[in-house]
Amino acid sequence: MGHTPEQDDDLVRELYSRYRRPLHGYVLRAVGGDYQRAEDVVQETLLRAWRNAEILDAEHAGPWLYTVARNLIISGYRRQSARVAEVPIQEGDWARGTDDFDRVLQGWQVAEAMRALSKDHRAVIAELFYRRRTVAEAAAALGVPAGTVKSRSFYALRALRDALEERGVTEP
Repeated sequence: MGHTPEQDDDLVRELYSRYRRPLHGYVLRAVGGDYQRAEDVVQETLLRAWRNAEILDAEHAGPWLYTVARNLIISGYRRQSARVAEVPIQEGDWARGTDDFDRVLQGWQVAEAMRALSKDHRAVIAELFYRRRTVAEAAAALGVPAGTVKSRSFYALRALRDALEERGVTEP
């Protein structure tokens, strides 16, 4: 007996709610803090869960999700040349069931909008907002003057805002 598309969607919403945040934390540690790569791996893991919804249930999907994510990391999903640190699954990685589905989707829309930015703009945003570095720290990490970081961040944020407006995430 198969699932209806609505049941599959409900299951995936439940999986997002339960597992997205802890799974992201696990993957982020495993990929050495590469936020974009972690987002890609988690998104692909949850997409595979949706494709396999008939064999999953929300109560027991955790081990399956972590296995898929680990396999994606090891296989070098999105970055064939990266070396992967072996990170054991810890009790704190398991879901708390508090994530809000809409916020998760919005986060993915932001990640997609980030992909529309230039490499230099993405790098500045990553340093300042994801890695929470100061302008001076970001400048040192990127090998550019602090003024360049300030300028790039101004234009990057403007481009990100425009990309989000195009996707309907924010109001103009």
